[in-house]
Amino acid sequence: MELVYGVCLKYFKDSERSKDAVMDIFEELYKKIDRYEIENFKSWLHVLAKNHCLMQLRSPKNIKSTEFNPAIMQYGQEPHLEKEHLEKEENYIRMEHCINKLPEEQRLTIELFYLQHKCYNDIVLVTGYEWNKIRSHIQNGRRNLKKCMEDTINELRSKRSETR
Repeated sequence: MELVYGVCLKYFKDSERSKDAVMDIFEELYKKIDRYEIENFKSWLHVLAKNHCLMQLRSPKNIKSTEFNPAIMQYGQEPHLEKEHLEKEENYIRMEHCINKLPEEQRLTIELFYLQHKCYNDIVLVTGYEWNKIRSHIQNGRRNLKKCMEDTINELRSKRSETR
């Protein structure tokens, strides 16, 4: 419990929120523990806690916004550079949305391999999946992620053309 609390405190920097997260993680633990063949429980629990915290920090309710006031804005960059930055940000948001739509095994292996730069052997230790299953989950996850991104972009283009 102290390990999980320490991980949560590292990410949230708030003791009350970390305590709540520990409770959520242990509730999640009971659901997930039967699904995985866990060889190193401590490492697996650490990754579970870290992923829980990251997902909480990425959720829309944690995004802080303020009212836009164009009178106080300064433009230090060219408008086309700002447009490129916004397009990249939109792609990141779409990708995060699509990653969350993947089946659990694919989502987990994609996050570990691409976002956390883990090798197959490390993913085996964390998830308990067989090496060939990890390879398959990454390949299928990448294909499903690409399809979801393309579908999302096509939907956006379709909506834009309808409004014109």
